[in-house]
Amino acid sequence: MKFNKGKCRVLHLGKNTTGYQYRLGVDLLGNSTVEKNLGVLVDNKLSMSQQCALVAKKANGTLECIKKSVASRSREVILPLLLCPDEATYCVQFRALQFKKDSELLERVQQRAMRMIRGLEHLS
Repeated sequence: MKFNKGKCRVLHLGKNTTGYQYRLGVDLLGNSTVEKNLGVLVDNKLSMSQQCALVAKKANGTLECIKKSVASRSREVILPLLLCPDEATYCVQFRALQFKKDSELLERVQQRAMRMIRGLEHLS
């Protein structure tokens, strides 16, 4: 198997590292401000805000799909659908939210899910 140099990028971390050029053999590597590794988006400031926004968008889409396709709002029907492994719980151990806005964004998605279930509306 050949090594694909075209997929290699440099993610500069820190303030004074952007001026450096890196080579792999004779080829110069391109720079990047955001990279995805193991399904997690990380930017050059090690901020997880883009990852949280992406997770919230996918989770809201899943909730909307459940809302449109399932007629019953009973706990027995909706809860198993929400407990499936989803994007909102992916890499939750890795993600230590730095900003209050990120945690509030994910909490709003959870509150929306709780409002969908009859009998659990008071928890949101």
